[in-house]
Amino acid sequence: MKIKRRLHNQIKKYIDKPEIIILTGMRRVGKTTLLNMLYEEIESDNKVFLDLENPLEQKIFDEIDYNNILINLKEFGINSETKAFIFIDEIQAAPETVKAIKYIYDHYEIKFVLTGSSSFYLKKLFPESLAGRKIIFELFPLDFEEFLLFKGIKRDFQIGFGEKYKQKNIISYEKLKPFYNEYLNYGGFPQVVLEDEAEVKKQHLKDIFRSYFEKEVAMLADFKKVKVFRDLLLLLLERVGSKLDISKLASIAGVSRDTVYSYLAFLEGTYFIFLISPYSKNVDREISGTRKVYICDNGILQMFSSVNAGALFENAMYHNLKKYGDLSYYQKRSGAEIDFILPKEKIAIEIKQTANQHDVVRLKKVSAALSLRENYVVSQKFAKGDDIILAQDL
Repeated sequence: MKIKRRLHNQIKKYIDKPEIIILTGMRRVGKTTLLNMLYEEIESDNKVFLDLENPLEQKIFDEIDYNNILINLKEFGINSETKAFIFIDEIQAAPETVKAIKYIYDHYEIKFVLTGSSSFYLKKLFPESLAGRKIIFELFPLDFEEFLLFKGIKRDFQIGFGEKYKQKNIISYEKLKPFYNEYLNYGGFPQVVLEDEAEVKKQHLKDIFRSYFEKEVAMLADFKKVKVFRDLLLLLLERVGSKLDISKLASIAGVSRDTVYSYLAFLEGTYFIFLISPYSKNVDREISGTRKVYICDNGILQMFSSVNAGALFENAMYHNLKKYGDLSYYQKRSGAEIDFILPKEKIAIEIKQTANQHDVVRLKKVSAALSLRENYVVSQKFAKGDDIILAQDL
């Protein structure tokens, strides 16, 4: 049984619009499955699904005269008399194809839907000349709401934070507790979530990690010191939820600061890490510029690092909060801090493994100085009280 991701319906709204749809995200997050589901729903025979990791299908676009590509596509049942739909998986496997796609888009009534596993690379593939011609969607590992769907559990999640803390229920909490613990320890890669055996889950996670090095680092990057890159990646795993000291990382890895910055840009562009910046308000003198790091998935983090339960929880919280908007954090030199802030929504969020009302009072005091409108403490364990949200309810 195929399970629809939340992104499915968002993309579907654009299927009949002219723009090129690009679906990107880390390998093994379910891009190909989502692409196939969208393809199957198109009520037209004038469509084709291509995988550019197949050398034969790469040759379709290997023409000096791009008009000849339409002749090649006839072999796959595509005609140019009516609107055609061309779905292309793994576009980064044949980067020269992009120029042909742009030409065909401009001259024929053809809808393109593409996937690629690296925003770092896709930015190079799709230059500003395609501005207005494309719309990009990003797919990530499952958040907890989607995790439950993959486990066969349909649950209504309140949209507003104010409603979330009001829906706390000890019975629901106890029922979902083993599922949440599994999510914290094994993460949200669909293949891992659908597997019941712990050892097989671990093997899948090892395969995902190895695939990242073999297909992203080896194919897309031009790093002469792959071992140094790997060592830096492992250093970052141990620093999840912490502010990055670039000079210290450069010193430990034995490379320049510029090299560290280039590695970080690649890791971020290939969805292995996520970096958030401090929230700034001019009247305060908080530490500025230093970014915090989070890792792509809790399963990867648990498998390849020795971080504690608190760090695992914070990493999971980042991934479950980012769907609500861009995130930042706050820390003053005096030590007052807020774990996460949704700047546009002006919402402050503190996370605790076991929250209490003292945490709520402290958070309100810090956020009042920043003129933030709402304040919530997220608790991993069940906790009563206003403005305390259970992690399971995000």
